[in-house]
Amino acid sequence: MSDDTSNDTPPDRISVNPRSEHFDADKLRRGIGIRFKGRQRTDIEEYSISEGWVRVQAGKTMDRKGQPLTIKLSGPVEAWYEDLGDDAPVAKA
Repeated sequence: MSDDTSNDTPPDRISVNPRSEHFDADKLRRGIGIRFKGRQRTDIEEYSISEGWVRVQAGKTMDRKGQPLTIKLSGPVEAWYEDLGDDAPVAKA
């Protein structure tokens, strides 16, 4: 039963940047919904549920390596797999 639960909730931390150690293409392919401070967001680059933060792109600004600059916002984070429908288990702190 615990295996089903762990497969039904997203990881504590994940990033959409392939260069990050927290990148996981298989989990991202499933589609992860994010609610930050009570509002559903689609512009999240990375999140950490246990630490309570998200990273979002800071406009169109790029760093010297051509990667988008991000800012870290603190607050309650909730995540779920979108492929499980409306009754998907939600991971939150």
